[in-house]
Amino acid sequence: MTLLSGKAADFLALHVPGTPLLQPNAFDAGSAKILETLGFGAIATTSSGFAATLGRPDGHVTRDEAIAHCRALSAAVDIPVAADSENGYADAPADVAETVRMLGATGLAGCSIEDWSGTEIYDFGLAADRVAAAAEAAHTSSLVLTARAENLLRGGDLGDAIKRLQAYQDAGADVLFMPGLRTAEDIRAVLSSVDKPVNVLVVPGCPPISELADMGTARISVGGSFAWVAYAAMIEAATELRESGTYRYAANLSSARETIARAL
Repeated sequence: MTLLSGKAADFLALHVPGTPLLQPNAFDAGSAKILETLGFGAIATTSSGFAATLGRPDGHVTRDEAIAHCRALSAAVDIPVAADSENGYADAPADVAETVRMLGATGLAGCSIEDWSGTEIYDFGLAADRVAAAAEAAHTSSLVLTARAENLLRGGDLGDAIKRLQAYQDAGADVLFMPGLRTAEDIRAVLSSVDKPVNVLVVPGCPPISELADMGTARISVGGSFAWVAYAAMIEAATELRESGTYRYAANLSSARETIARAL
């Protein structure tokens, strides 16, 4: 059984199948503070959302930049923060473990390791070894480790992805995550195949939260979607300003301003 302390222990305790932790993904310190003010018990970073704030596509952030980002978000809020740490910014298990140890020094409560290199899914054995190395480093650093099977996002097979999650569970992961799940049938298949808490990334077409809870989901995240919502609002406002010369976008901002003022 994983022994954790401090925020990591508090974070893991929030993963209750049937009463899922709602863990939205912040993309900067300001959004992290706002989400805390809105009453969320924990947040995560988002690799794609953070990359966008730097003017880059997902997968184009360095390890040092990601670690500095995690340190900034951890310092900005009092609630647990978990990192979307991609593939650990490394291929070899020892190098992944070093990344996890570096993340452990930032004030985070958790981090994740995925089995996608940026160009391909790692070989099954190597992927499991990477999780094992990450888990050992995470638990030494008092971090909750989430292991991600990326198959469904890369055109892969659900059955193989489930086998990977089972291997990652055996390798020491505390939470399991298979982004790309959409149907109730597939989500139930994953939940019934593993014993550790499962995170579901919600996207349009997913079952509602109440149904996910009834299935036994332990955590729900949103990925980069909150960042895209923020950018979409800016695009809409900027388009109105440029094309119509009007300012309707600013007519109903008082409530948002009050929430932001409380957060900042």
